[in-house]
Amino acid sequence: MAIPGGAPRAGHTDPVAARRAEVLAAVTDRGAIRVTELAAELGVSAVTVRRAVSELAGSGQVRRVHGGAEAVEPVSPLGTGTDERPPRAADLEPLGGRTVGVLIPSLDYYWPGVVRGMQEALASHGMRMLLRGSRYDAPDELDDVARLLDSGVDGLLMAPTVQGAGGAAMRDWLATGAAPVVLVERTAAVGREHVEVESVLTDHSAGAATAVYHLASQGHVRIGIVCTEISLHAGELRHGWAGACADLGLPTTGVPDLDLPERRGPGFVAAVEAAIDTALSTGTTALLVHSDPEAIQVAQSAIERGLRIPDDLAVVAYDDEVAAFGTPPLTAVRPPRGALGHAAVELLAARLADPARPVHRVTVTPTLNIRRSSVGPVPAVQGGPGDTREARA
Repeated sequence: MAIPGGAPRAGHTDPVAARRAEVLAAVTDRGAIRVTELAAELGVSAVTVRRAVSELAGSGQVRRVHGGAEAVEPVSPLGTGTDERPPRAADLEPLGGRTVGVLIPSLDYYWPGVVRGMQEALASHGMRMLLRGSRYDAPDELDDVARLLDSGVDGLLMAPTVQGAGGAAMRDWLATGAAPVVLVERTAAVGREHVEVESVLTDHSAGAATAVYHLASQGHVRIGIVCTEISLHAGELRHGWAGACADLGLPTTGVPDLDLPERRGPGFVAAVEAAIDTALSTGTTALLVHSDPEAIQVAQSAIERGLRIPDDLAVVAYDDEVAAFGTPPLTAVRPPRGALGHAAVELLAARLADPARPVHRVTVTPTLNIRRSSVGPVPAVQGGPGDTREARA
């Protein structure tokens, strides 16, 4: 890799090592550097400098600070060698004042609850949030990441595209280790060694299974599943549904196992009607539907056709954003959005405090909120919409 002036630095055949050496020399000479300023001096991207800082910090040669790096105290000769003791609390850098970048695919559904959980946890550490919205299929997510990093964030909480062509580019970036990252509702193995990226996930499979067990407890023996075509978690939901049905000896063939088109499209209502037709023709008496708007439409269409809910058709929604406001209030599986945000921040805080800690993956289990769409009338619980009681998944 070229240095300013276009000539390679003598004695360095490895461009990555050469860049680390340049950054280390700058930190040593000046005592501290800002990533954006040094990147401009060297004629490289801020991401390149930040990656070098991360590697140097990981080996204890510099100390990461907000927006840059500073020199570490000289090590006594008695402390050199191969001492690999874990860091003591007194050695760990305080987290207060740091900024965390958050990149999420939606600012209006599902994710606001996650962000609120993140904000609460960040505040408890004295850290700040810098939020950007992206899209599930955005080709410019790496540009969003670069903007966050150039703003001086110290780490990232993100739900990027990690599958398909766009996912390959993102996984390549994650493999560089340019910044501490925790994936939220995503998982990825990166690099030639397929190293796992730190992540926090909802166990959607367990959530779907809980819905099946609940419906079976109400006497249903033919339970179908309806997902949206754009659902990123349809595979997990189906896995949980099929596993619970197998455990209970219930069929997964000859019952609805369907996908609905995007609900704003012209074919959505017709597809819902077709799903109800399939349930009726197969003797299916209960449906697990992802997500809330689709489940509400299923219930609404069933009632308009003269069906009674839950007597003729029980409906359980997955997401529980607005399910409680359906007519009747819908039983729903609720992913633990706030807990998910809290867990993601705690993982990142631990990583910032100790860059050498092992990679962690945290899984959080959903809850089942039981309402009238799957059982008879339930005594009202004061303070909540609709008639609700909770059962831990």
